[in-house]
Amino acid sequence: MFNGHQRSIIQRLLSSSSSSTTTNYVLNEPNEPKIITNEIPGPKSRKLIDDLNKIQNAGAIQLFVDYEKSIGNYLVDVDGNTYLDIYSQISSIPLGYNHPALIEAVKDPKNISSFINRPALGILPPKTFNDQLHSALLSIAPKGLNEIQTMACGSCSVENALKGKNSQPYHYHFFPNLIGSIFFFCRSKIIYPVVCFYYRTWQRGQPPTEEDMRTCMTNEQPGSPKLSIMSFMGGFHGRTFGALSCTHSKAIHKVDIPAFDWPIANFPRYKYPLNDYLDYNQREDDRCLTMVEDLIEKYSHNGKPVAGMIIEPIQSEGGDYHGSKYFFQQLRKICTKYNVAMVIDEVQTGGGPTGKYWAHEHFEMEQPPDIVTFSKKMLIGGFYYRPMFRPDKPYRIFNTWLGDPSKLLLLDQVVKVVRKENLLKRIEETGDYLLKHLEQIQNQYPSILMNARGLGTFCAIDFSTPELRDQAIRKLHQNGVHCGGSGTATLRFRTTLTFENRHVDQFVERFDRTLRSLSKQ
Repeated sequence: MFNGHQRSIIQRLLSSSSSSTTTNYVLNEPNEPKIITNEIPGPKSRKLIDDLNKIQNAGAIQLFVDYEKSIGNYLVDVDGNTYLDIYSQISSIPLGYNHPALIEAVKDPKNISSFINRPALGILPPKTFNDQLHSALLSIAPKGLNEIQTMACGSCSVENALKGKNSQPYHYHFFPNLIGSIFFFCRSKIIYPVVCFYYRTWQRGQPPTEEDMRTCMTNEQPGSPKLSIMSFMGGFHGRTFGALSCTHSKAIHKVDIPAFDWPIANFPRYKYPLNDYLDYNQREDDRCLTMVEDLIEKYSHNGKPVAGMIIEPIQSEGGDYHGSKYFFQQLRKICTKYNVAMVIDEVQTGGGPTGKYWAHEHFEMEQPPDIVTFSKKMLIGGFYYRPMFRPDKPYRIFNTWLGDPSKLLLLDQVVKVVRKENLLKRIEETGDYLLKHLEQIQNQYPSILMNARGLGTFCAIDFSTPELRDQAIRKLHQNGVHCGGSGTATLRFRTTLTFENRHVDQFVERFDRTLRSLSKQ
């Protein structure tokens, strides 16, 4: 299964770690990055890219990676170059490469069945499934969200999350769901979930008519009602059809694809440093909040009521734009006021990189969001939801796999390591250290850098032009830092949860070297 080099790494990792709850795992990382080829990508990577391009479009491929040799926060490519990785597979590696806790989970004989048998979880879950959900997922659930649905990836998590609609505990009120498939009947303080079929039965006083059954099959009214989902300019929620209608980060994601006529609100665009522009940023929050209410009322008037909104705590792909605590608190109140379901998309921010498991917890909203989607660092996709969002009929939320139990095994180990080593506190401290250095270095290069910002190590900094940002990324690769951008001119940081101050120091030295070369051009 493993080659000689990988076996030696694994043996070294396991010999340096202990399953004891009192001993932290030790990552035998390289001392520093090391680049040995004259060009990036190197000749072996370029050859593999050319070969791949013969059978698919390989234009997005940066490098071919030797994952057996990669360790911790260091990525090794097929040419033998070692990079400090601040990108972590687009924010999806929680503990670093080849972490001993995950290796132990894979090697444990009692876990073999989970790795070789992938069940259709919706109909035939394994006997350990309930315990895994509690241990790996519900133990870290966002406050107020006590139910869970697993999925395979971020896009399908969002897509299925957009099918649920909450209803407040008013007397005898009905509210349509996000897409129009689930409705909830509320009576007094008891909430009775029912599907659209029963809502329409109540409305008509009889079962669905022949017209209802016929028109729903051709996506027409009255069988398919007109409803809308609000999203925000700059947001990214996936590339499936419904999620893509809520995505507004890059044109290449959307061009040529039909989209729903759904409302798109502005997300705040702040001036930095924040403390120097308090009045401006407050007005920006209020402007966006006013637009949200105006769109809700406009679409209701036009016969396409806004049943829900989806929003990221930090607009990750769109350019690492932040919203303030005030903005999200008021947004939650607007959702409650208009009975709009609030869906927080934590696919990229969830799992700890902001110093909390869930970035929206920084906002201290009076009510929790109605649904929180996740994937990436959580190793499995899915969404948490408030109890009133549970569909009362099977197959409403369904696909063949609904995730993968082997990923729950790995996530369970991640959660244990995070707790044992207090990694969320560490990532908060490392993030403060990183942001302080980003602010210092932007002061050294004011003509190149601006707008340093972040929560935890989920940080970003803007370049004065897209061209400079792209040049910086290429030079950082050459200087031994694997990284990536967001938006048009932003360098983003997506570190593992084991990223430490010493890694920050290595990055800062190479970033300064990169900026000096750019400033001489």
